Amino acid sequence: MTTKSIWISKGYELCSIEGFNTLKIEQLAKIVRISKSSFYHYFADLDCFIDELLEYHFEQCKIVANKEKSCLNIYPDLINILVEHKTDLLFHRQLRINRKNSQIEKALEKSIQILGNYAVMLWARDINHNLSESQLEGLFAIATDDFYMRINENNLNHDHLSTYFKSLEKTTQQLIG
Repeated sequence: MTTKSIWISKGYELCSIEGFNTLKIEQLAKIVRISKSSFYHYFADLDCFIDELLEYHFEQCKIVANKEKSCLNIYPDLINILVEHKTDLLFHRQLRINRKNSQIEKALEKSIQILGNYAVMLWARDINHNLSESQLEGLFAIATDDFYMRINENNLNHDHLSTYFKSLEKTTQQLIG
């Protein structure tokens, strides 16, 4: 792993858990155990570093989307992917939380576009719906916001996600009859 990729990897992890507002070069240097001057060798400033984190996230989204394409079921296929990509989901959560920032909003939109609607298709099949495409997309948008607001570093595991998706399925069935 190159020094630059270490900075990006650790910054991505830190941001995933603590958010963009807590990203500080000095704190990150302590975590990676590399001097701050090394940071400036690779990144002009924190804004450039955040640009690199966003590009890294887009690449991670492509990986997740490709894996979701081959999912046959939510249980266990999708859940396994979500657990495996815990840090990516938490970073995506930070994009949602910080979307008031125009740069972050654009990154969120691009991430959503990259991820596509593979999870929607799985979910639609599992709930056995009779909804129009726009109704399904609206319901899924609400469920997605709910999902990202509920997840954290401690509950992105198989048990919690299984319980969450079963509860979501039950709630959805009650809503659509």
